[in-house]
Amino acid sequence: MRNNLIMICFNAQGNLISCADNIQFYSINVLPFKNVPHELLELFIAFNICSVCVCVFTLQEEMDTIPMVSSLLSSLANYSNLPQGSKEHEEAENNEGSRKKPVQAPRMGTLMGVYLPCLQNILGVILFLRMTWMVGIGGVIEAFIIVLMCCSTTMLTAISMSAIATNGVVPAGGSYYMISRSLGPEFGGAVGICFYLGTTFAGAMYILGCIEILLVYIVPQAAVFKMEGLEGAEAEAAMLNNMRVYGTLVLSFMAIVVFVGVNYVNKLALLFLACVICSILAVYAGVIKTAFEPPIFPVCVLGNRTLVWKGFDVCAKVIERENATVTTQLWRLFCDSEFLNATCDSYFVNNNITEIQGIPGVMSGILRENLFGNYMDKGSFIEKVGLPATVEPDSIPTNTNRYVLADITSFFTMLVGIYFPSVTGIMAGSNRSGDLQDAQKSIPIGTILAITTTSIIYMSSVILFGSCIEGTVLRDKFGEAVRGNLVIGTLAWPSPWVIVIGSFFSTCGAGLQSLTGAPRLLQAIARDGIVPFLRVFGHGKANGEPTWALLLTACICESGILIASLDNVAPILSMFFLMCYMFVNLACAVQTLLRTPNWRPRFKFYHWTLSFLGMSLCLSLMFICSWYYAIVAMGIASCIYKYIEFRGAEKEWGDGIRGLSLSAARFALMRLEEGPPHTKNWRPQILVLVSMDSELNVEQPRLLSLTNQLKAGKGLTIVGTALEGTYLENHPQGQQAEQSLKKLMEAEKVKGFCQVVISSNMRDATSHLVQAGGLGGLQHNTVLACWPRNWKHAEDHQSWRNFIELVRETTAASKALLVPKNISAFPSNGERFTEGHIDVWWIVHDGGMLMLLPFLLRQHKVWRKCKMRIFTVAQMDDNSIQMKKDLTTFLYHLRIDAAVEVVEMHDSDISAYTYEKTLMMEQRSQILKQINLTKTEREREVHVRPQTFTSPSADAETPSTAIQMTWTEAKCDGEQAKPIGRMVDDGFIFRNQSNLRRMHTALRLNEVIVKKSQEAKLVLLNMPGPPKNRSGEENYMEFMEVLTEGLNRVLLVRGGGREVITIYS
Repeated sequence: MRNNLIMICFNAQGNLISCADNIQFYSINVLPFKNVPHELLELFIAFNICSVCVCVFTLQEEMDTIPMVSSLLSSLANYSNLPQGSKEHEEAENNEGSRKKPVQAPRMGTLMGVYLPCLQNILGVILFLRMTWMVGIGGVIEAFIIVLMCCSTTMLTAISMSAIATNGVVPAGGSYYMISRSLGPEFGGAVGICFYLGTTFAGAMYILGCIEILLVYIVPQAAVFKMEGLEGAEAEAAMLNNMRVYGTLVLSFMAIVVFVGVNYVNKLALLFLACVICSILAVYAGVIKTAFEPPIFPVCVLGNRTLVWKGFDVCAKVIERENATVTTQLWRLFCDSEFLNATCDSYFVNNNITEIQGIPGVMSGILRENLFGNYMDKGSFIEKVGLPATVEPDSIPTNTNRYVLADITSFFTMLVGIYFPSVTGIMAGSNRSGDLQDAQKSIPIGTILAITTTSIIYMSSVILFGSCIEGTVLRDKFGEAVRGNLVIGTLAWPSPWVIVIGSFFSTCGAGLQSLTGAPRLLQAIARDGIVPFLRVFGHGKANGEPTWALLLTACICESGILIASLDNVAPILSMFFLMCYMFVNLACAVQTLLRTPNWRPRFKFYHWTLSFLGMSLCLSLMFICSWYYAIVAMGIASCIYKYIEFRGAEKEWGDGIRGLSLSAARFALMRLEEGPPHTKNWRPQILVLVSMDSELNVEQPRLLSLTNQLKAGKGLTIVGTALEGTYLENHPQGQQAEQSLKKLMEAEKVKGFCQVVISSNMRDATSHLVQAGGLGGLQHNTVLACWPRNWKHAEDHQSWRNFIELVRETTAASKALLVPKNISAFPSNGERFTEGHIDVWWIVHDGGMLMLLPFLLRQHKVWRKCKMRIFTVAQMDDNSIQMKKDLTTFLYHLRIDAAVEVVEMHDSDISAYTYEKTLMMEQRSQILKQINLTKTEREREVHVRPQTFTSPSADAETPSTAIQMTWTEAKCDGEQAKPIGRMVDDGFIFRNQSNLRRMHTALRLNEVIVKKSQEAKLVLLNMPGPPKNRSGEENYMEFMEVLTEGLNRVLLVRGGGREVITIYS
């Protein structure tokens, strides 16, 4: 700063004032220079542009780092422990009907915005009501291990949460927002609802704790169901009923308070915080005081059994009074009269009364006795170790209501489940990030400091309780041995009532905060729209108050109150909180390992190993607390996950699961590149070729129905279509066609991908689809395309030519081809065949496709009740019986259930069909080309010049034509083809149009197929390869028409040149 600056100060109205007295005014309050940067003002003075400046430069750095007293008081006045969104609702409520612009609440720093709210949420009911009991039951060592394990879990979770929270702004929703934006809507919704349930049950736990303090320690006379004189189950039932009645009343009152306005809860936040802090300080002050002056809290022990100090004033059987021995009130509790010769309880007679000090003090050395655990069964006596006791054998205990008994069976895992809720509340800061001045700085520092502070408090409490309090008192959950005092209160200074009153208001405040925060969390989930049935809970009052969500929260909270036992409710909410924390750690680990470009947290002290350790601890603690609760909680989360996956709205939040999916997909694709799949793993990966009409709707929707029936969601499915034109001009039409395909795929439940190719002609576009479909090793091996229906029409001549080119390309690419004929007759996904057959005509061996496809179809509910039949063709000199037996054995080894039938045909028939299929088609096309007649003349009579059919030669065979015969390979291989029709010299003549269209062999085979399979629900046939010479293409189409004439549903199958089915395991 320049030394010659003229320091003249102005107030907020721009009037000149004294700098010495008003040094705290900032330049932003000076109207003429309100938006002028300090550096620019300095420059103005340096060049004498302005002679008036502001003096606050001198203390600006100090003001930023050291808050003024007035600022601190203002922060305290505006302190709130409510989640983000509550203050906005409060402001909207206060300014309702006013046209004035609401004044924004002051932004909070680390102390008031994160540290103290986390401290208040973490320290609560378990510390005051169950911590001493946990130390007495588990011992100092095991209790310390439990505390260390739980605090380590929350610390690791806080580190992961800090990394996520500082990777951007965290709006309303807190943990739900962090998880959903990091792991996706499915995980976010599932964990968000679990966290909501945990927060709601936490409200029930706080209310039950509040009622327990009220009825046990403050006003026991207020009990509706009296427990005087009751023992065992009756006393327990009365206590639970009291908890239910008062819990319901308190819940109703709190719900009304929250409904009326959160500003009332907000105004009490500072009181609740003061109660927590004062209670903790009172305990530490009491511990220090025990070192030199332990408080007087005697415990009366009969034998080694601890007595309930109620109904007597002196811990003795008899006392001396005026030189006479008189009985005490304690005598009258165990005897039938006050006289010395009265009949008394046998255990009372045989054992002595001992009075021990309940709080021996930190210097007493009692720690050694409390180091190890003392787990107890329900109803067992709480005994003082080291005192002698005489028990008559086979005696039945009487007067059990006079002794302090264990009210619950205890074990290590139960202690973990009860204790863990005491370390929750670490997300209070992240839930309120919008109210923070610098959230990315305050959340990590405040949360980690709060966890460190509370961990020190808990760990020191374990040691101090074990060092100051007698073991029998520690194991006395309700303080019955110390005149009904709260056990932790006996240690407090100056009075036990400090803890009682402080813990009562603390639990009340925590319950109110749960009822305030849980509905807003549910509202955030509902407004995201990822869970359809929760959308109604996104609405509320005019100011945004979540009325419906509050009603649901109160109902769920009431279910927890009806359980009526804090010890049984605590493990339930432990499950939900642990699941939430586990996924926070998972989100951080996934984001760190994926190294996504957007993962740039300002908090740098994290590592994926720490996140995985935290996640492992959370999962372990879930099953340690209660394995069946853990399974139920995970089941609830899984159901919500699947529901959101199938019914929820699709959201793209750039989540880590999407990145994880991409990484896994890349890894899998790289693995697939290592080699082709084994025959055992082969399944049809289908490219479905569909055509679009003028309105860009799919012309053959049943083709996708057949795809779904073949695939059932397994493997790869690509639905492709071709558009004619240029990409630049037809790009909008391409997008519209893609949307149309997606809608149809969704309607037909086809899981896969769609692809639209735009090219100058349809033939090239289809070729591009066949060549470029898929990625890496994940490519289609089968093409599914419809038979060109109107191929005989002159205006549609290009369609069948494109179809034959498609057959050639799939053959060249070694891909299987499936061609359904009469696709409109195929069933939809909603139809069901109650009976019928799927007939397979196995003429030539195609690698097993004909065997595999019916098996796949029968997995679908449409074809499930259809039976499979396999027909094969034999020549006259074949042994039909042996062929049937061999084929049956073959099917048995394939594990396929099918009926087998062998159809006998003459040699000329089968040979002619076979050679027509493999070689002779091209030669017949060449003959037709040489005639030079018009189409009309050919219809009258077609004369073919004499030409001799030659036998198959090596140079004429192609991969597509060298197809292995199923059963007649030896008989047909190398034979000269039998002539078709009537021979004339060295050639032959097709006598008329019928002989041309319906070639003799196709007609004969068609007659056999129709006779056997006319009633079949589906017929599968081998599909011959096209002729090599393009001039015979029309005859190829005619041949296929003749072969399939009279059949309702036909699926033509052409193998891809590899085995797709095997008999081996």
